Amino acid sequence: MSKQRFIKIYCLSLSIPFLLMVFPLFTIGNRETPFIMGLPFSVFWVIFWILITFAIVLFLYRLDPDKDEKGVQ
Repeated sequence: MSKQRFIKIYCLSLSIPFLLMVFPLFTIGNRETPFIMGLPFSVFWVIFWILITFAIVLFLYRLDPDKDEKGVQ
């Protein structure tokens, strides 16, 4: 995979969770009920997308074409 294509995938895949956690798309999950695992839905929504973003970053790290370069100090 080329570096330029990787950067496009990286930016697109991390912008989606970001947009779902900020206004106006946060209004999708901005509710007090139902409670999920004892948390209001809006708090669960933010925690869920933080965990999804973490999983995306881990996946993208595995795909990174520059992670095995020997010249980096």
